[in-house]
Amino acid sequence: MVKSKVALLGSGNWGSAIAKIIGQNVTKFKDEFEEEIKMYVYEEQIDGRPLTQIINTQHENVKYLPGKKLPVNIVADPDLINTAKDADILIWVVPHGFVEGMCDKLKGNLKPNVISLSLIKGFYERPGGGIALISKLINDSLHCPVSALMGANLANEVAEEQFCETTIGCANVSDGKILKKLFNTENFLVTVVSDRYTVEICGALKNIVACAAGFAEGLGLGDNTKAAVIRLGLKEMVRFCRRFYPEGFKEETFFESCGVADLVTTCYGGRNRKCAVAFVKTRKPLAEIEKELLNGQKLQGPATAHEVYNLLTQENETQNFPLFEAVHLISSQKIEPEELIARLRNQPDN
Repeated sequence: MVKSKVALLGSGNWGSAIAKIIGQNVTKFKDEFEEEIKMYVYEEQIDGRPLTQIINTQHENVKYLPGKKLPVNIVADPDLINTAKDADILIWVVPHGFVEGMCDKLKGNLKPNVISLSLIKGFYERPGGGIALISKLINDSLHCPVSALMGANLANEVAEEQFCETTIGCANVSDGKILKKLFNTENFLVTVVSDRYTVEICGALKNIVACAAGFAEGLGLGDNTKAAVIRLGLKEMVRFCRRFYPEGFKEETFFESCGVADLVTTCYGGRNRKCAVAFVKTRKPLAEIEKELLNGQKLQGPATAHEVYNLLTQENETQNFPLFEAVHLISSQKIEPEELIARLRNQPDN
């Protein structure tokens, strides 16, 4: 049997947590996967040493996942092309704004039958207007099939091997089986569904809702209000998928980990909620809060809200998505956070 070689593109908090899982699983299934996994690392200097050198000698990402050991078969590489060129499976775990540039570098440098799995939360904003899924950007650029993994998966808890679930959206049954074997563990339970667009969209839109939950919390509002924010946000997520991505849409996908479970987790424990709370309490710009609180990680909710707002404006649909619109306007400091609840009262009929 020909073994599949896996490469991990990204090494932040979430990427490093994922490295622990797949690094262990390729060793477990030696007959199906090559044991070495190259991990693309954007090179940084940590106390005068390259981060890649630290990872490869200490087997720990001391900046983004300190205190958690990585498997020794995870090999950090600062060269994107060298990381990816021999891979049969590419795992994408980078901020969504980096994907286009990475695709440009990888064109013509990949194996012909490579498959991709995106763990990226966000949309691609087209230069001429409109937005596209990250999976479509990767597919259009590199001509490879792209699946998506999303779920209620806070990175530190995953790294601590606390029990949780996740969802892989994959149109190809055989690819889905391979990806499940690569990721599934007794504490990281994988469900594969065919509705890959909804899986991916849930991962992007839930960050917008989490910002709204954080704004409400920062205003001193309680759990009743947060529950309303979550429910209204979920309705807008379903409405968005049905309106803009009806192909293969299945409402039951929202009952998988990628849907309501991830939404609840992010609204109570994610970085978007955390920064939104600080934004309301300090009234500092979100870019400044991101630098202060996230240790180099990126805040995705406000950027996604901006991208979605532009699409809704272009399609004359803002009235049907009052929460998404409010998050964009608050994040960009065009309205005050105190206006959130008034906006949420303006619900469409359906």
